[in-house]
Amino acid sequence: MQRKALTIVGIVAALIAGPLFGADITGAGATFPYPIYAKWADAYRKATGVGMNYQSIGSGGGIKQITAKTVDFGASDAPLKAEDLEKNGLIQFPAIMGGVVPVYNVKGIAPGQLRLNGQVLADIYLGKLAKWNDPAIEKQNAGLKLPDQAISVVHRSDGSGTTFLFTNYLAKVGAGWKSVVGEGTAVKWPTGVGGKGNEGVANYVARIDGSIGYVEYAYAKQNRLAYAQMANKDGQFVTPDDETFRAAAAGADWAKAPGMYLILTDQPGAKSWPITGASFILMHKVQDKPEHAKEVLRFFDWSFKNGSGMASELDYVPMPETVVKLIQSQWKSQLKDQAGRPVY
Repeated sequence: MQRKALTIVGIVAALIAGPLFGADITGAGATFPYPIYAKWADAYRKATGVGMNYQSIGSGGGIKQITAKTVDFGASDAPLKAEDLEKNGLIQFPAIMGGVVPVYNVKGIAPGQLRLNGQVLADIYLGKLAKWNDPAIEKQNAGLKLPDQAISVVHRSDGSGTTFLFTNYLAKVGAGWKSVVGEGTAVKWPTGVGGKGNEGVANYVARIDGSIGYVEYAYAKQNRLAYAQMANKDGQFVTPDDETFRAAAAGADWAKAPGMYLILTDQPGAKSWPITGASFILMHKVQDKPEHAKEVLRFFDWSFKNGSGMASELDYVPMPETVVKLIQSQWKSQLKDQAGRPVY
């Protein structure tokens, strides 16, 4: 029932033209943060009477929609560099942090039993490791009986910030990955089948015996998918949860990041989850509809102050208070109406 509910909500959020939450503000983009944005939006509507329509269509779609000014804000897990923000007249700020996790459907292998390092994961997605009992996988899993079964690779079919984080990580740790596949919100995959959104990948993995995919952790939990342990930069195998995501984010210096451009994959630390990232909100510096912009900022301001517990319940990592103050300072200095007056 939980799997059906999340999938249906995700599809509705992506497709409907009308309000999802009786919306007064609109946003579109990353599926990575959709579960927490939906939870925040529901609580915010109950608290204030103001709704939000968020279309969970992928980071690439969110960037396109905010650039075209068809929504009040865009959302992307792949941050834009300072020069791209400047070119498009945008600002960005991180709203939430979380982890991308490899998920699998292999009979007899319970959640957290499978261990992978970055090179093995890269070689699976390169098509170099085709069976679950390949010696390279067995080496990471001494004592675990792996089946003589073909690996069915599942990846994203749409422009995706989750894919950006996943491929950015593999480009850092997997020999041959950068030259063959590279990194980005969309890449040319050497093998596998594509699913649309985190929802699509989760559905494929749930249905296909012998499959492996990658999703934001909330989708793994809510769809009851088995997740792998990963070897991190310090060589320690870690389990995905808010503690390991928080450990990866602990050394982030947002104050020194131009345009708040910061990537958190492959961070040092014995407890760090290696595929951790932030999800970003994009808005135009000059607002044609300042009242809409004010409402967007009220929503995120409320969420920063009141939504930490909800985020933790879904194993996201809330933005620290020091970072929230940086974000609010950016709102004050950079968001203006057409007359040059501050919006926040």
